[in-house]
Amino acid sequence: MKALITGGAGYIGTHIVYDLLERNIEILVCDDFSTGNRKNIINHPLYKLIEGDFKNEIIMKQLMKYKPDVVFHFAASKAAGESMLDPVKYSHNNIRGTLYLLENMIQNNIKYFIFSSSAAVYGEPQYLPIDENHPRIPTNYYGFTKKIIEDNLEWFSKLKGLRYASLRYFNAAGYDVKERAKGLENEPQNLLPIVMETLIGKREKMQVYGNDYPTRDGTCIRDYIHVNDLSEAHLLAMDYIIKNDKDITVNLGSENGMSVLEMIQMAEKVSGKKINYEITSRRPGDAAKLLASSQKAKELLNWKPKYSDPETIIKTMWNVYQKYA
Repeated sequence: MKALITGGAGYIGTHIVYDLLERNIEILVCDDFSTGNRKNIINHPLYKLIEGDFKNEIIMKQLMKYKPDVVFHFAASKAAGESMLDPVKYSHNNIRGTLYLLENMIQNNIKYFIFSSSAAVYGEPQYLPIDENHPRIPTNYYGFTKKIIEDNLEWFSKLKGLRYASLRYFNAAGYDVKERAKGLENEPQNLLPIVMETLIGKREKMQVYGNDYPTRDGTCIRDYIHVNDLSEAHLLAMDYIIKNDKDITVNLGSENGMSVLEMIQMAEKVSGKKINYEITSRRPGDAAKLLASSQKAKELLNWKPKYSDPETIIKTMWNVYQKYA
């Protein structure tokens, strides 16, 4: 079996590559290293790398020539705040880029697609925890780009027999519990990598966007899912769509909510260091609280998070980041 992983030298992609290699699946990674890390390149007989942008026609021809059985797609822009400031970047990368990839898959009879979606498709929660039936009304452009692709996947499935798994992440966090992945994220915009960069002195201080939300300490509450648990879910979803010849859309979260300040406090506890932060104004598009229902993933995939408690998430991140201090 052969798998193509776009963005396979990035944070999530790298963890999935390692788990696929453990299954002896042949891997082709495509990454332009705009956010991926060269330390995530793997020396393995089943691993090949094409450096470049999959949206480039020449690169795409090389990828399709490889004839993968399944495509895992991680090469997208992913910061909700940035998407509100630079929607053209997100339209180009997340919508046009993904559609170009899907069009080429269909033209080359590649049937299985694993899509990195997001809880951002839901927007402001109408109820908690959020299940897969929750209305999709994104409040930021990033979430809208994911919704657009999900809608197209439904049509491509009906019309062309594409089989897909759309995995709606809540907040991916942590680092490999086996310490295989060692490359840091480049220019991260998510909370915990920024916390870590502040701890190791790469940032002088960090911002907490708003402390006047209707939550227990005034800061946003999010559902954090460990990247190893996320990776396992991807492999289970791949197995499911191949075995059952059915699409699947599931939430991937821990079902536990932690506030921004609680995660900062946990990082201070694990590292033994104080974090320099300041409270600033809210960002547009940020919901006060997001909490997953992952029951569907548990029922259909027999998936259950093993590493997604806050202390394990922070410890596995600190194990990697402190080496860069």
